[in-house]
Amino acid sequence: MGMAKTEEFYRKIRSGYVIGPFMKTCDPAFVEAAGYAGMDFVILDMEHGPASVESLQNHIRAAQVAGVLPVVRVGSYGDISRVLDIGAGGVQVPQVSSAKEAEAVVREAKYFPQGERGVCRFVRAARYSALEKQEYFRRANQALVIIQLEGQKALENLDEIMEVPGIDILFIGPYDLSQSLGVPGQTTHPAVVEQMQEIVERAKKKHILVGTFTDSEKTLKRWSDAGVQYLSYSVDTGIFYEACVRVRERAKQMNAC
Repeated sequence: MGMAKTEEFYRKIRSGYVIGPFMKTCDPAFVEAAGYAGMDFVILDMEHGPASVESLQNHIRAAQVAGVLPVVRVGSYGDISRVLDIGAGGVQVPQVSSAKEAEAVVREAKYFPQGERGVCRFVRAARYSALEKQEYFRRANQALVIIQLEGQKALENLDEIMEVPGIDILFIGPYDLSQSLGVPGQTTHPAVVEQMQEIVERAKKKHILVGTFTDSEKTLKRWSDAGVQYLSYSVDTGIFYEACVRVRERAKQMNAC
C-alpha cells in the first residue's frame, strides 16, 4: 500500500495540488482521522514536535491504515534513514541552504545508485525482511525527498540547489523566511511574499515541484493560485483549537437567541 500511495500522490500533484497538515500530537488517532477526512499527506513533525522515532511507528501505521501518505519532517540528517526504515513515505528536511547540503540529504535518503543510505532489510519498511531484497530497494528509492528553503542564503544558492538530482519538492518555510528578512512572523509581508513568489516562478521554469506552509484559507488560495502544488495547511493542534473556538462561539449564539 505504501508505494501505491506514493504513486497516487505523484499523479495528484502533477495534475493539480495536494494538501495535508503538520502533526505535532503524539496520538496516532489524529493521523488516522486526517486520512479519513481525505487529506493527501500528513507531515509528522520531529523538528518542532515531541514525537520520537519509536512513537512515529504508530503514526505511520495509522497513516497507512487510513490511506494518507506519511511524510516525516526530521530534526537532523541522522534521522533520515531511521524514519525511512520505519516506513515513512517521504522525508522533509529543514534549513537546507546550499547545493552541498541538498546533496547530503539525497545521499542519506537514497540507496545506490542515487545515494549511500545505510543498508538494512530487517526493518519495518522491508516488512522485516519479508519483502524481496531488490524489490525493497526499488520501493525505498521512491520515497519523497523534500527540502525546506528558509533563509536568504538558500535564495542566493537557489539555482545550484535546483540542479541537485534526487530532490522531489522544494518547500518554502514562510516563518523562518520572514525572520531572515527582518519581519519575524509576518508571513504576508510584501517582502516575504515577493521572495516566495520568486522561488515559485524560478522553480516552475525548471518544472520543479514547490510546497509551502499556509495557516489560513486566504493564504491557501493565494499560493494554490500561484501554482504551489504541495500545500501544507496548518497544524493538527491549531486545527483542533480553531474547531473548539467555532463550537464555543456557535453555542454562545444559540444561547443568545
